[in-house]
Amino acid sequence: MTPDELQHLVDDLRALTKETEWVEFKLDNVDPQGIGERLSALSNSAALNLKTRAFMLWGIDDASHALCGTTFRPREAKVGNEELENWLLRMLRPRIDFSIHEGSPHGKRVVLFEIHPAANQPISFSGTEYIRVGSYTKKLKDFPEKERALWARFAESPFESCVAATSVSSDDVLELIDYAACFRLLNVPLPDNRKAILERLASEKIIAPRVGDRFDITNVGAVLFAADLGRFDRLARKAPRVVIYRGVDRTETMKEQLGGRGYAIGFEGLVSYINDQLPQNEQIDQALRREVHMYPEVAIRELVANALIHQDFTITGTGPMLEIFTDRMEITNPGLPLVDTLRFIDEPPLSRNEVLAGLMRRMNMCEERGSGIDKVIAAVEAFQLPAPDFRTTTQHTIAVLLGPREFAAMDRQDRIRACYQHACLWYVSGKQMTNASLRTRLKIEKKNYPLASRIIRDAIDADLIRQSGGVKKDARYVPFWA
Repeated sequence: MTPDELQHLVDDLRALTKETEWVEFKLDNVDPQGIGERLSALSNSAALNLKTRAFMLWGIDDASHALCGTTFRPREAKVGNEELENWLLRMLRPRIDFSIHEGSPHGKRVVLFEIHPAANQPISFSGTEYIRVGSYTKKLKDFPEKERALWARFAESPFESCVAATSVSSDDVLELIDYAACFRLLNVPLPDNRKAILERLASEKIIAPRVGDRFDITNVGAVLFAADLGRFDRLARKAPRVVIYRGVDRTETMKEQLGGRGYAIGFEGLVSYINDQLPQNEQIDQALRREVHMYPEVAIRELVANALIHQDFTITGTGPMLEIFTDRMEITNPGLPLVDTLRFIDEPPLSRNEVLAGLMRRMNMCEERGSGIDKVIAAVEAFQLPAPDFRTTTQHTIAVLLGPREFAAMDRQDRIRACYQHACLWYVSGKQMTNASLRTRLKIEKKNYPLASRIIRDAIDADLIRQSGGVKKDARYVPFWA
């Protein structure tokens, strides 16, 4: 925050008629326990009152709002041998973002804690949740009606509508947002004047006008169109990271690249960079040799887009990651899927981030009707690659593209997964899997049809497919959900 921005914000806060549930003034009260309790209370109250930020401001008289100055120096303060800021972060659960700003507007030293609202559950300090009641800090459990209302807020406040940067000037908007790329990707003519540019950005919910020549930049605006994600504190960790390893494990990293631009304006560059890092195979086509990538580009595009769009932005300290090994590529995003991984092929997608997904679809960066995973499976089969593996951890979703592997090198689970996905792909295409189609998929010779039959039996035993008609070698099979 620049000195001018700090002075402008301090003047706005002082203009309030009194302390509110999301603003508190102090002079030199620097009790660490009290600060922690108020951080919890202000964050929860900001969420309850639909505020994009809460503020705790030192150097202001809480009665008259006179600018008096303060001697508080938070970055020098300690609790025992631990720095105050680290201590506060450690005692707050879940961890919240707050920024400390120091300056001397109008010649008087002030300290401002800028606090983000609670995202998906109340913030506690030292195991206790707090809330503001008027200008007082109280335990949340003592006010059950506020607790119920707070949980209701969490259910109705999507990530996209929250604010990444508050009360910035129009000059800053046009510097922080790559508006030219935004208009190009949305296929909208670039207006010839500043006012029209800002109005269109507001209509797309990329920014939100405030009083005067000030604007809030929304999360969806920043995450898609930021010229530099690193300039948005809460979103810097959401930049996609590409890691290339020398072998089949993570013991030796060859290269690591962190994305810097918003998802939309950086998407093509991200996909191109990934393709450039992948091993290539030589293929002879009509007597001409040509180099082809190990994985189909359409599969990479769809899986990367899904990881960006469907991630859970409320999980802090982590972001989308793409790891390239010599035998596979893993694409990981924070958050568990809203659809069972076994139903990725047929179920319409559900997204936590509908506004973000809608804009990405308008820019043709992802599928609109849920056919993205179908394209992935079809492309993988065309490349004769092992079936992709979709799995979850406690907080993440992982899509694994496997490199070329002979049938003999596939284990039982690889073969069952390929059988199930093949059955799904054929079913959504209006066909039904047979022994012959599975042999073609896995490059099994006709004379070895009993081997395909064994894989089909294993998939049936795993409750992934079922027989739908026909007998013996002419039997037809569909997914368990068909």
